[in-house]
Amino acid sequence: MPLSKSWIWLRIAAIITLLYCAGHTMGVPWTPATGPAEQAVIAAMKTARFDAMGATRTYWDFYLGFGVIVSLYLLVQACVLWQLAAIERRSPGTTRPIAAAFCIAFIANAVIAQQYFFIIPLIMSLMIATCLAVAFYVSPHGAVDPN
Repeated sequence: MPLSKSWIWLRIAAIITLLYCAGHTMGVPWTPATGPAEQAVIAAMKTARFDAMGATRTYWDFYLGFGVIVSLYLLVQACVLWQLAAIERRSPGTTRPIAAAFCIAFIANAVIAQQYFFIIPLIMSLMIATCLAVAFYVSPHGAVDPN
């Protein structure tokens, strides 16, 4: 049965992570500001300058920069999960610890998304974590080291 193959679940997780990345990136600049109060906050973020380790920055620079970094990390995670699937396909059971680590990270992402953001990143994180948990579960235990 194809869904009992752990590498397929890793590929599904990779694809969902790539979609998460695309959705996050399309949200630039990540501000749902429509009213004058929100626009005033954004204007203040863009104009309040301060020294940060020898560089002059604004809160907007940090806000936008962190958003871009999140997109980059999601893209890298999608690539790594895709590559893990290839490794898992060749050597079943070898990627279990990495899948578990990613699963824990996406569960933490879901908690943070629920606390500070909104439903879409929460759902995406839970879908990815579920795929990784299934990949971990169906992956053979105690894989034999080929060396």
